[in-house]
Amino acid sequence: MSADQPKAIPRPTPETQPFWDGTAAGELRVQRCLSCARHYFYPRPICPHCGASEVEWVTVSGRASLYSYVISHRPAPGFAGDGPYAIAVVELEEGVRMMTNIVGTEITPENLELDMPLRVVFEPRGDVHVPLFTPAGDR
Repeated sequence: MSADQPKAIPRPTPETQPFWDGTAAGELRVQRCLSCARHYFYPRPICPHCGASEVEWVTVSGRASLYSYVISHRPAPGFAGDGPYAIAVVELEEGVRMMTNIVGTEITPENLELDMPLRVVFEPRGDVHVPLFTPAGDR
């Protein structure tokens, strides 16, 4: 893969469009169940916790902590540049876990401490804005 190959661009679907509308507005949106009041992500019409179909989209804080990660040193399709890059699972303040990339810091184990505070940032890609996470700076 060459360094000038573009990054992958997600394609919104009717189910995910509210999420992408939020990222375009600089907001991280997830779903919340109106029956059990729990947040969840990835988008779906039924609450994975209680099975209720009464759900809503809400804007969350965008604050998270690093739950897990792997550092990739090899180029992969859809990732511009040679790496390294961090593929991570973050846990939002609201209890939701999501996969993402860590940016804004040198990608080394010394800089990626589990439970470190993170905040969301948005990277434009085509017609969408992809949520990524960067160290919050209040470590």
